[in-house]
Formats: sequence, C-alpha cells, structure tokens
Amino acid sequence: SFYTRRCITEDLSWSLVTVPPLTELCLQHIAHNFENNPILNNLLPEHQKKVVERLSTSLPLTVTANTVSHEEYWKRCCMERWQVCEVSNYGDSWKRMFFERHLENILKFFIPNTTDPEQVLELIPLCKGYVRKLEINQFLPPLQVDPKEEGHDLSDAEDEAEIGEVYKHHYNLKELITSLPHLEELHLIYDVKSCGMNFEWNLFNFTELDCSNLASAVKMCRNLKVFKLTRSKVDDEKIKLLARNLQHHPCLLELDLSHNLIRDHGAQALGKLISHSKLETLNLCNNQICHLGAQALAQGLAESSTLTSLNLRLNFVEDKGGEAIGRALLTNTSLKCLHLGSNNLSEPTAAVFSQVLAQNTSLTSINFSCNHLGLDGGKQLLEGLANNKTLTELDLRHAEVEQETDFLIHEIVWANREAVRLASLQHPTTEPL
Repeated sequence: SFYTRRCITEDLSWSLVTVPPLTELCLQHIAHNFENNPILNNLLPEHQKKVVERLSTSLPLTVTANTVSHEEYWKRCCMERWQVCEVSNYGDSWKRMFFERHLENILKFFIPNTTDPEQVLELIPLCKGYVRKLEINQFLPPLQVDPKEEGHDLSDAEDEAEIGEVYKHHYNLKELITSLPHLEELHLIYDVKSCGMNFEWNLFNFTELDCSNLASAVKMCRNLKVFKLTRSKVDDEKIKLLARNLQHHPCLLELDLSHNLIRDHGAQALGKLISHSKLETLNLCNNQICHLGAQALAQGLAESSTLTSLNLRLNFVEDKGGEAIGRALLTNTSLKCLHLGSNNLSEPTAAVFSQVLAQNTSLTSINFSCNHLGLDGGKQLLEGLANNKTLTELDLRHAEVEQETDFLIHEIVWANREAVRLASLQHPTTEPL
C-alpha cells in the first residue's frame, strides 16, 4: 500500500480538475438518453443549452419537434441537410425552415398508391405550429403498373382510357393543408422535374380531380394570403372551379396563375373574383387571354376597391382589351401597378391611357413594353403626363415610341419619382412596433 500511495503523489498530471462535476455528468447522461427520456424544460437555461449542444441531429422528430425550441439545434439540423440555408426567407427561424423544407421534400417525392400517406399525416402534430409557407414545385403521378401483369384484359379501348385516367391523379393536399393553422402562402407547380427516359405527357397533367381537391382545400385554408398555381396547364374549366371556391375567401390577397392556359372564359370568372373578393395582386402573365377576357377583367377592375396590381404580360388582349382596361381606370382608384407588356397594343390604347394619366391619381407604374404604340401613341402618353404627379414608372422599351418623346416622358416620370422620394424623407412613415 505504501508503494501505491507513493505513485499517486508523484503523478504530476493528476488533478481534481480531471474529475467532471456531478452536474456535468448528469447533463451528459440526459443528452445521451434524450430519446428515451427527453428532459429539458425543467432544467435551468444554461443547463438546457449544454444538453441541446450535445443532442444528435438524427434524433426522431417525434422526440425533438415539440421539446426542443433552441434555434441553435435547428440551425445544425438545417446546415447538415441542405447546402443553401437562407434563414431570412423563413422569418429568421431555423425551426420553421427545417419543418417547411422537410415537409416540402416529402411531398415532392410522394408517389400516390405507393408512398404511405401516414408518412405525411404523422408530421402534422409535429410541424403544424411552424409551417407558414409551402413551395412544392413537383408532384409525382402514381407508378404505372403494366396492366398485363395485373391480369387485365385490355381489348376494350374504354378500359384502357379508364386505367390511364387512374394513373394521372396526384397527392391530395386537403387533409394536410387544412390542418396547418398558420399556413399563409402556398406555391404549387404540377410538374415533374426530372423524369429522364420515362418521359410521358400525362406525367404533367393537372387533372379535374386534382383541381377539385385543391379548390376545396384552399377554400378551407382560412388564413391563406398568397396562392400561386403556376406552370400547371390550368385551363378555363379549372379556373372557373378555383375562382368559385375563392370568391368569399376571408384572407386571400395575392393570386398568381402565370404560365398557364387561361383563355377568355377563365378570365371572365377571374373578373368576377376581382369584384367580389379582397384580392390585391393578380398575376396572369403568359396565358391566352384575348379582348373578351380583358374586357371582363376591366369590368371587375371598375368594381374593385382592393386590387393594387394586375399583370397581363404576354397575353393577346389587343386594343379592344387595352382600351377597356384603360376606361376602367378612369373610375378605379385602387390599382397602382399595371403590366400590359407584349399584348399587341397600338395607338388606340395609348389614346385612352392619355386620358387615364391626366385623371388617375393612384397609378404609380405602367408597363407597355414590347407593343406597337408608335410615334402617335408616344405623343398621346406625353400629353396625358403633362400634369401627372403620381406615375413613377412607365416602361416603353420596344414600344416603337420616338426617341425624343421617350426622353421627355422619362424626364417627367423621373421628376415624379424624385418628388415622392423627397416627400418620404421629409415625412418618414413610422413603422408600428
């Protein structure tokens, strides 16, 4: 025993510091055993922090979702999973980013009749407190099984068509999105991003059943403010159904239906929606709306007191449609931004807008780019601008306006913009706390 004691006294590296405090050992145990016994809320804040720092990012979400609120933990989860993490896009919340992107990822790769729906539904109680926006840019169709393997007799063409129809429908979002109380933005594209050698046109169909399911789901999302359904081949019949369901929505402010197949009948339904809803922004860029549709939208615009932005770029409204929209703006006092680029407009539309610029005091931005306003059209707009003090943006690129006219218009618009800027410096608007 004497020899043993002598060794200890001569061990120069030995120190009491090497023995971890009991608190530290307890915290290590809590972190190590967190999955079976997630104790966190009862600990002191500094002890919570130490436990969270030691937690594995591979712990089941059923354990961490409603237990761990520390942003540092969710930041680690995000950074380990995704290369690009712009947290400012998620209200500066790492936890929100994690759950929104995790849910989006599951939905993008959900295969109807193959993926277990519970995979999505079991996430609802875990993520419903954090999901405010969903962006789903892909919907996969069901896997198409070879009917011969299933033992079907395909001699009848009707059976073949019927079986083909079954394989087109996509995941029904209704049960999910109606269970997310904080959902404010929904961006959907019914598309397949990388189908490779398995390309088939029916992979890209947004079916009637898809539309019916989506329309009733969005109607029930009472807090939804922004709804975007783009690049999905949405036609008139589907737009009528969607517009009917959105007509009395209590919160919807922005509707983006750009890059679809909307024609005049669809635009008529949207004209009615404009006049009967609280909609502020409507984007119909790159559709197939002609003058009848534009006239219906103009009628809705004349009756609307909320719409502030209308985008009709890349349609076919021509002068009959352009003039109708111009006349509506002689009475409408809510619209601030109007985009009529690439609509085959010419001098008659410019003539009406000359009157609009002379009378309207709410419009701040008009885009006439890529039209045929011509020399006379440009002069008409210049005349209308003579006493205008509110327009701060007028895009006339490739509108065939004379260079000198364009310069003079630009000077007036620039002066208006400067006046608005100086006024805002003198009377800064105080942000509510």
